[in-house]
Formats: sequence, C-alpha cells, structure tokens
Amino acid sequence: MQFHIENMTCGGCVRGVTRAIQNVDPQAQVKADPPSRKVEVITTASREQIEAALREADFPPQAA
Repeated sequence: MQFHIENMTCGGCVRGVTRAIQNVDPQAQVKADPPSRKVEVITTASREQIEAALREADFPPQAA
C-alpha cells in the first residue's frame, strides 16, 4: 500500500514513520522517499491500522 505524507521531509521523519508502522507490524517493509513524500508499505496489517498509527505519530497520511 502507498501513502503520501506531506510532513515527511527528512531522514528523521522517515525513522518516525517507519517506527510507527513497525509498532503495528514488526515485519513490515517500509520504503520512504522524503523528496516526493511517498511511503510504500508491505505489511499484513490493514490500511486502517497503518493510517491510525501514522496519525498517532503526527504523520497523517493521504492515499497515494
């Protein structure tokens, strides 16, 4: 699944996004690109679970 995260602008943000996602699914694979603000996630968790975790971490996602 893919997301657009407008306020993900640097490596620190990527770590925060990755940590939030992996708190839901420790096996999740996260590929983030700060310049385009896109995140690609391979996970067994639901989209709703990932979106909730990202919102809680102050990285509100938009569908990409």
